[in-house]
Amino acid sequence: MSKQLRLILGDQLNAGHTWYKEKSDDVLYVVAELHQEASYTRHHVQKVCAFFAAMQAFAQALESAGHRVLHLTLDDTQDFASLPELLTHLFSEHNISHFAYQLPDEYRLRTQLAQFCESLSVTSSVYDTEHFYLADEQLSRYFKRDKRHRLEHFYRKMRSEFNVLMVDGEPQGGQWNFDSDNRNKLKAADLADIPEPLVFANDVTDILARLERHQIKTIGQADKQLLWPVNRVQAKDLLTFFCQHCLPSFGRFQDAMTGKLIELGEDRGWSLYHSRLSFAINAKMLSPKMVIDAAIAAFEQSQGTISLAQIEGFVRQIIGWREFVRGIYWANMPQYAQLNHLQAKRALPSWFWNGETKMRCLSHAITQSLTYAYAHHIQRLMVTGNFCLVAGIAPDEVDDWYLGIYIDAIEWVEMPNTRGMSQFADGGIVGSKAYAASGNYIKKMSDYCGDCAYKVTETVTDSACPLNALYWHFMQQHHAQFASNPRTKMVYSNWLKKSDEDKQAVLERARQVLENIEQL
Repeated sequence: MSKQLRLILGDQLNAGHTWYKEKSDDVLYVVAELHQEASYTRHHVQKVCAFFAAMQAFAQALESAGHRVLHLTLDDTQDFASLPELLTHLFSEHNISHFAYQLPDEYRLRTQLAQFCESLSVTSSVYDTEHFYLADEQLSRYFKRDKRHRLEHFYRKMRSEFNVLMVDGEPQGGQWNFDSDNRNKLKAADLADIPEPLVFANDVTDILARLERHQIKTIGQADKQLLWPVNRVQAKDLLTFFCQHCLPSFGRFQDAMTGKLIELGEDRGWSLYHSRLSFAINAKMLSPKMVIDAAIAAFEQSQGTISLAQIEGFVRQIIGWREFVRGIYWANMPQYAQLNHLQAKRALPSWFWNGETKMRCLSHAITQSLTYAYAHHIQRLMVTGNFCLVAGIAPDEVDDWYLGIYIDAIEWVEMPNTRGMSQFADGGIVGSKAYAASGNYIKKMSDYCGDCAYKVTETVTDSACPLNALYWHFMQQHHAQFASNPRTKMVYSNWLKKSDEDKQAVLERARQVLENIEQL
């Protein structure tokens, strides 16, 4: 009979956790597919398959290492409406006297388990996940509720504290940030050099059958051979592939977008030079430190083929942005989930669920997301996110879409990126300005505009890029909020130079776009 039950959630697949250093017949590890987790939002089918496959692989690995493991599928848990109901049943069935779990990274689950433990007749204990650079208890030193925080300040502190790309207490290369060197557009001559992505062929036939059997509603394209890594070996292989084939050009093209490779029948355009490690890291198959150490080792051994600008851009995403948004999330929840600073209320257009829009940038980003459960950060921020921002889409609807569609979307990382960085719904807690842009930004960073039904160089005609008028409409609508912001003063200066007649024409075009948003 087991005396202790240790719960392992689907995003807690950390083989290096201290839990697993010792084996005991008195400890039962439970890994369970749950209806509540498969259904709290409408997930991409590949996202559900990836988590369930990774959970199964982790359970098998623990069992092979000599631990006692109970792996439960949806078939096994179908009679339990919630995690507490399942745990209560297991406590009785296995004569459990002590319950242990690792701190969930989602407020929803952390609250649910904390409340559950308050009513238990058995003892309980909670552990840190031992995954992030900053332990859970350290976050309050860096982040305060409702206070505006800036990534650059936090990033420098993290680099210094953990001695990452530092030399004698100073940043390697003499500067902290090489972002200005990492904004290149992919030209036609660059496309042939983009590496074919490393993908996997994990059989998820049984999982797909379970999802159908239990009527789990999903979105996106399903495939019996899942391309994402579902175990530590595959995740490490993907990390090695990134360091060897993508990191040399990662920073240079990290903001670039292209639709040309699809036209050529290629499938490299969705991955480009990005690591695609976010699912493996967020599920904790890889630790951020392992990823950073491997990338820096590749940089140091590259003999100049990987420049400092490339590695710094990647390090900033992992030790900077990822840890930063986690701190924002925990400092401000649960109120953060209700913030709507700009009072956006419009419904999300139905074509966000099928990609059927004449706007090339949005069609490409959405279709790619539905196909691969993935889009890189600029597609998320400056294409789909920018449209939602300037069109005034309700942040609840934007949140729900982002949380469901992406393979790596767990609320702690999704919400500050979406509600904060992308939609400015937090009023500036995350970012110092709203990341609104006209079609000119898309033209600058992609090749979408040349193939678009709309003309990016026009603003008020019926064939004008909708983003152009929507951008000016957004800036005019929120004049009081942004006019004094140093980063947007020039925008308002340009707007004020327009004649009243020109301004009215722009606003009228925006009104027409918003009235016909479903037909764009």
